[in-house]
Amino acid sequence: MRTRSGFEEVITSVEQVRAIMGSPAPRAERKEIGAIDAHARAFIAKSPFVLVCSSDSRGRMDVSPKGDPPGFVQVLDDKTLAIPDRPGNRRADTFCNLVENPHVGLLFLVPGKRETLRVSGTAIIVRDAGLRESMAVNGKAPELAIVASVEQVFFHCAKCVIRSRLWQPEAWPDLAGLPSLAEALISHGQLTDSLADVQAAIDEGYATELY
Repeated sequence: MRTRSGFEEVITSVEQVRAIMGSPAPRAERKEIGAIDAHARAFIAKSPFVLVCSSDSRGRMDVSPKGDPPGFVQVLDDKTLAIPDRPGNRRADTFCNLVENPHVGLLFLVPGKRETLRVSGTAIIVRDAGLRESMAVNGKAPELAIVASVEQVFFHCAKCVIRSRLWQPEAWPDLAGLPSLAEALISHGQLTDSLADVQAAIDEGYATELY
């Protein structure tokens, strides 16, 4: 019988998941730790890019990419991370979510490294001057920082990166046919601005508003 979702076979319990996938190997179960150890610290120090996952009080999810020179995420101690905020579109989706729901998930990537690092916990938004000034780039400190209290840390195996050939330029798809950001903004926002004007504004932001 087809369900309301339109699909005939929908998994609705953990027991069903386990019946199909089986249980994780002891090695996979035991890889999770509750703090930033030397291995995780070294990975974070090399990472120029992290994905921050958050949700509002209604469970609506958001994943926000954050990027800066390697090591931009500070390890304040083995249970605490600090992530600077940089100028963006001012939607502030992550910050608005954290006000309602402090839970966050982080995925750290290092270019050329096939494995990734996953961290989860809770977070607050801070404006302490000393912390913000320690995160300054080109003399410009962030206005806000996310400070995460770490609860779960583990390394993720490389299978997804191997399958995607993520770090192999010769396997990257041809970008022809993809819309530009300006084209997407005009279409999605039903803007009356010209393509040239929107593209010029984007280019200006890239040139002058990184920090």
